[in-house]
Amino acid sequence: MAIIPIRTVPDPVLRQKARRIKTVDRTISRLIEDMWETLRTVNGIGLAAPQVGVPIRLIVISIPRKEQNNEEYAIINPEVLRRKGERIVKEGCLSIPGYIGEIKRSESVRVKGLDPAGKEIKLRAEELLAQALEHEIDHLNGVLYVDRLESQDKLHKAEPEIEPKPEMG
Repeated sequence: MAIIPIRTVPDPVLRQKARRIKTVDRTISRLIEDMWETLRTVNGIGLAAPQVGVPIRLIVISIPRKEQNNEEYAIINPEVLRRKGERIVKEGCLSIPGYIGEIKRSESVRVKGLDPAGKEIKLRAEELLAQALEHEIDHLNGVLYVDRLESQDKLHKAEPEIEPKPEMG
């Protein structure tokens, strides 16, 4: 496994619409492993392939759990099927380091895609997982969370914390 450098704004790959993955092969499996290694190293919650310079539709998400292993998903060609509700959340991004913004996200989402074995999966997600899915799928469409700000005064410099808080990809 390898740690891949995370692309940051204004890298043009972050604004491209990612291509669908046609075949799940060793190259995709290796990229998934490298993305997991990268995500763990930077203490993040999610990472999309364009953030590591690969414009394909692939995301990994790791939701922290206090008393058990993290809830982890690697999803190929993810699509949001349904959104429900709306809430204001604070969000950061590994590709926009040092900032946090307040944006609207869904209360829950339903997503479909393929797992790393190429089998179709469907997820119903709420709270942080729903937010992470929307955030990472936005990356696949060339959309950054700052594009969803109602106004620039909703974007703030991140305050250093005593204990680092995980960020979305």
